[in-house]
Amino acid sequence: MRSDHRVSIETSITRPMSRVWITHGTLVNALGAGLDSIEEALLLGKTALRPCDFPNAPADIWIGRVEALENRPVVDQLKCFDSRNNRLAQYALEQDDFIYSVRYVCNQYGSERVGIIFGTTTSGILESEECYRDRDPETGALPSNFQYQTKHNNFAGAEFIRQFLDINGPCMVISTACSSSAKVFASAARWLSSGACDAVVVGGVDSLCLTTLYGFLSLGLMSTSPCRPFDLSRSGISIGEGAGFAILEKRPKSVDDVALIGYGESSDAYHMSTPHPEGLGAIRAMSIALERSGSSPESVDYVLLHGTGTEANDRTEDLAVTHVFGKKTPCSSVKGSMGHTLGAAGITNALLATLCIKKNYLPPCIQTTEVDPCFTSNILINPMHTKVSKVMSNAFGFGGSNTSLLFSKAEA
Repeated sequence: MRSDHRVSIETSITRPMSRVWITHGTLVNALGAGLDSIEEALLLGKTALRPCDFPNAPADIWIGRVEALENRPVVDQLKCFDSRNNRLAQYALEQDDFIYSVRYVCNQYGSERVGIIFGTTTSGILESEECYRDRDPETGALPSNFQYQTKHNNFAGAEFIRQFLDINGPCMVISTACSSSAKVFASAARWLSSGACDAVVVGGVDSLCLTTLYGFLSLGLMSTSPCRPFDLSRSGISIGEGAGFAILEKRPKSVDDVALIGYGESSDAYHMSTPHPEGLGAIRAMSIALERSGSSPESVDYVLLHGTGTEANDRTEDLAVTHVFGKKTPCSSVKGSMGHTLGAAGITNALLATLCIKKNYLPPCIQTTEVDPCFTSNILINPMHTKVSKVMSNAFGFGGSNTSLLFSKAEA
């Protein structure tokens, strides 16, 4: 049942944050490799979800799998880091001339003044799964080639990226479930504001693994058909895999660069896997992002939703968005196109938000045919071509870890 009362959100923010500029980005997921490829697929309304063909995984679910990742080992000099997760990271870093842009900022500021903040949930757990499956049947000993530190450890991805890009500034990992690679933007903004860095490479990577697929299945959250966010007949998540990276700086390099002008973080800690029924954490995250940017809800042209396709998550996000923005602001989720990329969902939404601003385009909820009539926010099931100056991007994780990011074009 919906609550009609308004929630009071109190913050201690006294002035807008300094803008942080996204000067370059790259993205890979089931829809394609590189921003142009993914943009084209979105414009055409494509979906990359397919019946599960991941080895040893449940057969009656749908996934978003990156093609031929099995044939893309990491570079020879870093082969001790070889894992599905790090392969996916490398694949993304190789797109969109991203490596060259990193070299440019390292030459400009010095590699020790460029930081890395990386988000992931399961890291290289697939390799640990395989090692446990191959352990000695008599002694239980793991294979002698098992390398937890460079494959499964959450910091393995960050260290691989640091060495691959030859960056020598501060480096850290954030693992807060599905908000992981949204929170990297907030942390990077603080690093830049404090003077700890002159540029920060932020990113997020999560790859398919059995722990994730069977874990969500055991929670009753997996759909046996392509996920349909906000649809009346939605039945759960379609897990995808993906990777994305961006360079954040204090000043723009191009008139087309998009700025991060606000971020909001909250933790409602209501339940390990269920959001607060009134969306209090989501409301707080979005409200803080608006206040930190000095923006009004009316100035935001579009909300890129977390939109997982589960019964509870979509219901509470609709409630929260209506509370903050009212019933007119267009909003949608892209997870019907590529699946829920978990630890990469935050940066995926963030980079797609920049595309919306640059292309004046709002994507619909692919797969969604009939919006739940109980919902009151303006859910798009058809694309829109309209002027877009400000976009809110949401990422809400298990345990009530919520992050909202507000992006703006230069003149806004």
